[in-house]
Amino acid sequence: MYRGRFWTMRQFAGFGSAEDTNARFHYLLEHGQTGLSTAFDLPTLMGRDSDDALARGEVGREGVAVDTLADMEILFRGVPLDRVSTSMTINAPAAVIFCMYLAVAEKQGVAFRASSKERCRTTSSRSTSPRRSGSTRRGRACASSPT
Repeated sequence: MYRGRFWTMRQFAGFGSAEDTNARFHYLLEHGQTGLSTAFDLPTLMGRDSDDALARGEVGREGVAVDTLADMEILFRGVPLDRVSTSMTINAPAAVIFCMYLAVAEKQGVAFRASSKERCRTTSSRSTSPRRSGSTRRGRACASSPT
């Protein structure tokens, strides 16, 4: 695979609000990054809304807070999802987050089809390295590469 195309360069990024992280994504892309890896805050990782009492003090501290489709739209506003490789490390709400991502891509006019380039793979929540299917480690990393 890497003989036919260059490695994807990513920096794990996400902090504060979707607006703050979107600005960071644009900065990274303007300075040579060829992919984006989204860092979510602890409440998002645990499937909690930012206004949940258990999220108090943790919202946006060590990643971006994403509660709604509107947050995901802001997060990827102006990012050409058909040309930029994206990756997300997420725990329990992986399916919901991935559906939000697909909805944003669809709104941008990006048509995804099932192939080896679009995948959800199991990973540890402490590592973004891919694992073989059947792994017992927790967490989901959803990634898609441009066609």
